[in-house]
Amino acid sequence: MSNLPLLAVVYDRGSAGAVEIVASARKLCSVLFVCDESLPGAADTARQLGELAQVLDVTGMSPEKAGAALSALDVRGIVTFSERRLAATAELAAASGLPFHTPDVVAGLVDKQRQRARLHAAGVQSTRCEAVRSVDDVPEAAARVGLPAVLKPRSGAGSVNTCRVDDLGQLVAVTEEFMADGAAEYVLEELLVGDPGGAGAGFGDYVSVESVTSGGVVHHVCVTGKLPLAEPFRETGMFQPASLSPVLRSQVLALTEAAIHALGITGGVTHVEIKLTPDGPRLIEVNGRMGGYVGALLRRSARFDLLRAALREALSLPVDLPELSFPAVEYVYFVTPPADSGQTLTAMHGLDEVAALDGVWQVKAEAAAGRSLDWRNGTEGHLGTVHGTAADHDRLRVAIAAIESAIVLESA
Repeated sequence: MSNLPLLAVVYDRGSAGAVEIVASARKLCSVLFVCDESLPGAADTARQLGELAQVLDVTGMSPEKAGAALSALDVRGIVTFSERRLAATAELAAASGLPFHTPDVVAGLVDKQRQRARLHAAGVQSTRCEAVRSVDDVPEAAARVGLPAVLKPRSGAGSVNTCRVDDLGQLVAVTEEFMADGAAEYVLEELLVGDPGGAGAGFGDYVSVESVTSGGVVHHVCVTGKLPLAEPFRETGMFQPASLSPVLRSQVLALTEAAIHALGITGGVTHVEIKLTPDGPRLIEVNGRMGGYVGALLRRSARFDLLRAALREALSLPVDLPELSFPAVEYVYFVTPPADSGQTLTAMHGLDEVAALDGVWQVKAEAAAGRSLDWRNGTEGHLGTVHGTAADHDRLRVAIAAIESAIVLESA
C-alpha cells in the first residue's frame, strides 16, 4: 500500500484530463477521483477513471455523506480543475474539513454579477453589470449598462452563449434565443474596448494570468498571450510568453493580485483574464481553477508543471515556483469555424500542409464531415488544434498567418 498522501480530485470536463492529473501526481500523492455520474455526459465515468486510480462515486450522495466518505479514507486534500464542479468541491471541502475555497468565495468566482459587485466594493474595478433573468429585464438592463454591451451566462465558461449586442432589438432577439431552452440567468456587461496595439500587431487585446496562492500569498506563474478573438467572442489560440512590455506586464500582475485578494482567495490556482484597453488593463473575469491548455503550454514553454504545483498546494505542501525562462514561443492555434458558416461541416482542408510547416509539432483534427457548427458553443466548438514552436513573436506572426492561409473549411 502506498505511503503517499491521498488527494481527492473532483472530476469533470475541465482544464486537466485524468491521465495528465495522474502523471503530475507521480511520487507526490495518490489520486482519488470523485465523480458524479448524474452530471451531463458523465455516464460510466467511475469505470473509466477506475482504470487509472482509486474512485469515489458520489452519485446521489449529499455533501455531508460524501464528505464523511472522504474523511473515512483519510484524504489529505481536495481540488478540482472543472469550472462546473467548483461549488460542489467547496461543499465537499467544508463537509470534510479540507482546505479549499469556501462556498462564499466560490460564489464570487462562479457568479459573474456577484464577482463584479465584490470587485467594485473592494475598489478594484467598477464594471457595469446587470442580471437578465428574462426578456422582461432587457430594457432596464440595457439602460443601466449602456450599449454596445456583452450578454453572457451568469455562470459559465468557454465563451458559451456569449455575444456582443449593439442595439436593443438585437439584445431582445439574442436573449430570447439563448433562453429558449430554459437556460439559467444571464448578465449584461459593459463592453470593454481593447487597445489593438496593447500586445502588438497581430495579437489579441487581452491576456490571462495563472497564479498560485498559498497561505494568502499570491505567486504569479505566467502571463499567456492570446490570438485575436473570432466573432462574436471565441478564442482562436494562445501563446507563451505574452508579448507585453515590462510596464504593461507589471500593471497586469498588480491588477490580478488585487482581484485575487478582493475575492477572498487564500489558496489554489487562479486563471484571470484581463483586457488591454487604451486606459490600461481591465478585468474580464477571475476563475478559481487552472485555465484550459495553459498547463500543457507551460510544460513545453518553460518546463514547468503547473498541474503538479496545484496538487502540491491542495495538499498544503510548500509550492516551489522558480523564475521561469522561455527560450522560445510555444503556441496553440484553434481551428474555429466562422460565425456565419453553415450549420454542418462538410470538409476541412489544409491540415497536411499545416503539419509540414516549420515549428509545427502536432496537428489534431477534432471534428469530421457531418459535425454540426454553432458559434454559441464557444471554445467547445473548436474543430481542431495546431501546436507549434516559434523562435520569437515575429516568427509566431508568420506561423499563424501560414496556418490561417492553409486551412479551408467547407460547410452547408
